[in-house]
Amino acid sequence: MNPRINIDLNKLKHNTKLLCDKCKENGIQIAAVTKAFCGNPDIAKAYIDCGVTYLADSRIENLKKLNSLPTEKMLLRLPMISNAKEVVRYADISLNSEIETIIALNDAAKSLDKIHKVIIMIDLGDLREGFFDNKNLKEALSKLKKLKNIKIVGVGSNLTCYGGVIPSEANLGKLVQYSETIENILNTKLEIISGGNSSSIYLLEENRMPQKINNLRLGESILLGRESAYGKHIKNTFGDVFQLVAEVIEVKHKPTVPIGEIGMDAFGNTPEFEDKGIRKRAILAVGRQDFGDNDIKPVEESIEIIGASSDHLIIDITKCDSDYKVGDEITFNIAYGSLLSLMTSEYIYKNITH
Repeated sequence: MNPRINIDLNKLKHNTKLLCDKCKENGIQIAAVTKAFCGNPDIAKAYIDCGVTYLADSRIENLKKLNSLPTEKMLLRLPMISNAKEVVRYADISLNSEIETIIALNDAAKSLDKIHKVIIMIDLGDLREGFFDNKNLKEALSKLKKLKNIKIVGVGSNLTCYGGVIPSEANLGKLVQYSETIENILNTKLEIISGGNSSSIYLLEENRMPQKINNLRLGESILLGRESAYGKHIKNTFGDVFQLVAEVIEVKHKPTVPIGEIGMDAFGNTPEFEDKGIRKRAILAVGRQDFGDNDIKPVEESIEIIGASSDHLIIDITKCDSDYKVGDEITFNIAYGSLLSLMTSEYIYKNITH
């Protein structure tokens, strides 16, 4: 079926095991992130088979799909108070930075006769979620002591996702200091000190990870074999676990500059064109409704992407050795953003191979 994403579970298992082994050598457990493939349990099972400790996702809808898999589930996005009971029901652990939300989770956990685990998030400068100073954190912790159905099990931080701040020995060292503050105030030993996501992998490779960091929340590094601080390929991993395949629906020789007065395109932009004369072009049955503005890259390097509308991808095949015809398929490697969009699109068939 087309268009489709081909998903190679053997390559995914290879990447997962390699990173699990690398992290284990450094005393680090992995929370494997499932959001890029919308919590598909068949794909998530490959994670578990290779030794990850937790499954992690930003959406409760995805955690519901993973409910039957035998490992603890972690909610990555800060919980909504209105969704507290669902969070407690489907997530064993959630990341939190607001005392009001944690109180709501406590009430929900009490009603469900459960103990809900919480990781306290610290903002180390990326300016997304997390407590930003010691004073507010200490005030919150004094209130948390009274909650009977909440167990504070860890501290964590998020870097690179919003502000692009690179994880370092210095900022992750501060996270370790925060963990010691929490342990002293709550008179407990934290199980989890979560030092970020795939952008922290480079510190492992350079042997610069602070020793007390014992958890990473990994998605892109496993799925695409890429660390996300500098965008470098991780040695000995596969970068083509996921590939987009689209079908050719038109092949024509056409000018490179549209004929007539140029106005806005379908997305409100005024396009500009370079006159390259008549070129051989193909149209594929996939478009921006499926992958947005995110990167996709043809496996065949002689193919050039010209542009896309909602449902059509236009490519230049003038320099191709292959004589593409209507009905042929063209394969693309994809980036993390396009993977998210394509796996979310109900119009893209997911083809899992073993």
